[in-house]
Amino acid sequence: MADDEKFTDINGKVIFLACQNHSSFCREFTVSAPKVSLRHIMMYTCSVWLVAYIVFFLTENTAVLSGAIFVTLVGMLLHIHFVKIDHETLLIIGSLGVQVSSSYASGRESTTFIEMSKIKDIVINEAIYMQRVIYYLCILLKDPSDPDTLSSVVPLFQSSKPRLNCLVKVYQSCQEILAQC
Repeated sequence: MADDEKFTDINGKVIFLACQNHSSFCREFTVSAPKVSLRHIMMYTCSVWLVAYIVFFLTENTAVLSGAIFVTLVGMLLHIHFVKIDHETLLIIGSLGVQVSSSYASGRESTTFIEMSKIKDIVINEAIYMQRVIYYLCILLKDPSDPDTLSSVVPLFQSSKPRLNCLVKVYQSCQEILAQC
């Protein structure tokens, strides 16, 4: 599989899939979204400040301008720290388990590890999202009391939402590793 192939998400925006083969039973997949756009930040900031200036001009209340500056700064910080994900990583190690990581634009990271003994399978599922059918990769977890039934489903790449052609590449690689276990 070639590194850094270009794919698109469900909205048509370009995303990148990078695959690293650490060994025959260990692979790492990283789906990256474009960085935060300075043009979009400037556009939103100018819009909020323009509305605030118009309200200030009509009311002559300086608290409106101070409030607009405070709201945009806090809003940008919250968006960068809690919402905007730069890349999502899936690391699958055949006999050990699966690690799912998300890296936010602020540098914050969120990581979850799932032991291989808890994994029933990794599948591509479909869902209805905003009046259309989308596909997503997910991990099916075994029920601890009955290994033949499912206890829960863990969706992967929730932020980047890659299209089916990208998911198929990751799915095929994951199935190769799961077949070796």
